[in-house]
Amino acid sequence: MTGRPHGTAKRRGAAPKRRSPLRLSPARSPQRLPRSPRRSPRAEPERSRGRPSISPRTLPRPRPAPTRRRFRPGTKALKEIRQYQKSTSLLMNKLPFSRVVREVASRFTRGADFRWQANALLALQEAAEAFLVLLLEDAYLCTLHAKRITLFPKDIQLARKIRGIQAGLG
Repeated sequence: MTGRPHGTAKRRGAAPKRRSPLRLSPARSPQRLPRSPRRSPRAEPERSRGRPSISPRTLPRPRPAPTRRRFRPGTKALKEIRQYQKSTSLLMNKLPFSRVVREVASRFTRGADFRWQANALLALQEAAEAFLVLLLEDAYLCTLHAKRITLFPKDIQLARKIRGIQAGLG
């Protein structure tokens, strides 16, 4: 005989044997709660006639709202990088860019409005995007050199200083 109390399991993790509640002695039987008095049919509140009442047990369980897929940090960024590297389309919208170009041109020409060919605006936008992409690449190298991963304005300023007057545009 082992030193275990009666009814405990032999193996670790196994549940102990349970006895039927019918075999319990009267001294060990579970306590019964007193019944609540029955209500008369007149005391019940009136129910709406449109729908039958549904007991709480038959209500359908609310389903959890469908959650959107969660990616690990950086996964979507790498996916976007690959997508933009494959494409040759412009990154900035054409209409806002043309408005900026027209505004800057009107300042330099003292308010005289010029007409712009679509190809001229397209060439300017291609050159501007190529310049910005290269500048941001250099600025991010400055960020990595500073042992950071967040790009700060001072990194862009440093990249422009290193490029010089011609390549950094003043």
